[in-house]
Amino acid sequence: MNKIQPSGAHTILGHPDSLFVLFFTEMWERFSYYGMRALLVLFLVTETAKGGWGWSRAEAASLYGWYTGLVYLTPILGGYIADRFLGSRRSVVLGGFIIAAGHASLLFDTPTMFYVGLSLVVAGTGLFKPNISAIVGQLYNKDNEHARDSGYTLFYMGVNSGAFFGILLCGYIGEKISWSYGFALAGGFMLLGAVQFFLGQGIFGDIGLSKSQQKTEVVAEVEPEPHIVKDRLKAIFVFSFFTIFFWFAFEQAGGSMTIFAADYTDRTLVGTSGMLFKVVNSLMTVIPTAILSWLLLKLFAGTAKRYLMSNLLLITCIGIIWALVIWMLGREFGMSQSDVPATWFGVLNSFFLVILAPMFSKMWDKYWSPSGPIKFGTGLVLLGLGFAALSYGAAGIPAGAKTASVSMVYLIAAYFFHTMGELCLSPVGLSYISKLAPQRLLGLMFGVWFLNTSIANKLAGMSGSYIDKISETYSLSTFFLIFTIVPIAAGIVMMLLNKWMAKKMHGIH
Repeated sequence: MNKIQPSGAHTILGHPDSLFVLFFTEMWERFSYYGMRALLVLFLVTETAKGGWGWSRAEAASLYGWYTGLVYLTPILGGYIADRFLGSRRSVVLGGFIIAAGHASLLFDTPTMFYVGLSLVVAGTGLFKPNISAIVGQLYNKDNEHARDSGYTLFYMGVNSGAFFGILLCGYIGEKISWSYGFALAGGFMLLGAVQFFLGQGIFGDIGLSKSQQKTEVVAEVEPEPHIVKDRLKAIFVFSFFTIFFWFAFEQAGGSMTIFAADYTDRTLVGTSGMLFKVVNSLMTVIPTAILSWLLLKLFAGTAKRYLMSNLLLITCIGIIWALVIWMLGREFGMSQSDVPATWFGVLNSFFLVILAPMFSKMWDKYWSPSGPIKFGTGLVLLGLGFAALSYGAAGIPAGAKTASVSMVYLIAAYFFHTMGELCLSPVGLSYISKLAPQRLLGLMFGVWFLNTSIANKLAGMSGSYIDKISETYSLSTFFLIFTIVPIAAGIVMMLLNKWMAKKMHGIH
């Protein structure tokens, strides 16, 4: 039973309802991950008098690298466990509850429980992350194959909707109110998301079940000839390898770019500029919330009769989001000046993605859909251009300076280019894995993808920890120039491999 929705069944934006169950589940998981990640480095480097731990920048960046690296290392094991034993759906449910337990552990505010909490989040993400992506791929078959890339792009919109609200709300509450409250909010939404998926998983039929769970006889997938499978796996490894060059630079967002926002960016706005920021911030917050509410109403219309409790939990989550958004905006409008939180800039990537994802989805589907290597190369070049904007903005900062007041325009431009690059690479890569990998290796191949993301995150933390050394010896502009040159060079190489990759993919566009 691979065809979960027959022709003529209720759809949202031309895709099955089940895609949006996954959309919201992934959204709450990413809310918890990015919400906590937005606070991690700032919490660690904040002096103890203000509730932090007083670590050095290098120590915080190093831990950040280890943590984010391990988060993306464990999916290769989680994919294997799902393929061989649990099935994708059980793995997603179990992983979600383990992540929630990890966030709960952080509330004890002791070094031991802090590391226990991070370890549980790492383990839970290993089960959750590759397997929810694998389920998305199984929603598409020969009848709706043309919609696969756009489907993954919409799913990726859910990823970044979670990141947007996690960074915005957890970051705001953590910085302005209490670190513990920020961490608690992240864990609460993960718990609600796991329960919502558990209650609504019947919509997937036999998709994502282990062989022992399946009620209907599943026709074995007819694999291509062994040499074709081998070539396509090589293509997956090449795609996955080039993601290292992307994420090692992109993930500076949680480390060196956050430090740049906190210490080198003019974030105090008064008078007209302060009011303008409040209005823009309100629109940036309300518009995505309204879009998600509309999607939820569409999902409710198609699935409420069958999965009422799951839908009610989703409505509860969106209701909490609205309440927090209204409270936050009301609080900001009541202040005479606006001190833009350093974590706010991390919201820009997710905001731009929520706005741009439907446009990119439509572009891939109807107007311009080049080969995977060209999309990847374009994404890497756009990422490099974003860091070029930062390098230019930092050009006037003297070597060794610990603070500065650079215009926030450069950070905004960087996040805009980074987002367009991400849309050209990440959802497209997930889609290609689902097209190229044989069914029996699907979870494992998603694990390979995230393994390379793990390597990239570790490299991001290591390279980010050198921000002080490089800026003292050369300049902060030189530091960001490194992340300009490397992705652009990798992007050009990827484009040059286009013809070779086309041969290895054997007809997969």
